[in-house]
Amino acid sequence: QVQLVESGGGSVRAGGSLRLSCRASGDILGSTSMNWYRQPPGKQTEVVATITKGGSTAYLDSVKGRFTISRDSAKTTLYLDMSGLKPEDTAMYYCNTLDKRIPWGQGTQVTVSS
Repeated sequence: QVQLVESGGGSVRAGGSLRLSCRASGDILGSTSMNWYRQPPGKQTEVVATITKGGSTAYLDSVKGRFTISRDSAKTTLYLDMSGLKPEDTAMYYCNTLDKRIPWGQGTQVTVSS
């Protein structure tokens, strides 16, 4: 029933910035911890960033200091602000809960060129 829709990806050069958005059809974003996941080409999915219901955040070591996860005040949209992008950040990016209990959205592709 709950739907997740990711957007904001694109193709950028190394060092560029993007803001990814995740919109949910319900209040799920404000009721539980949310993650951004990514799957690089040919690799396993990994957790990029987490934000708890209380607003605490945690990040994958390789993106720490470059990525920021947040949600808006209405808790309708989850964001991932990315700066200093590197080619290794190239991946399909998804949002979901910690236990991934919501059907996956379509994801949004981020491609970073050298």
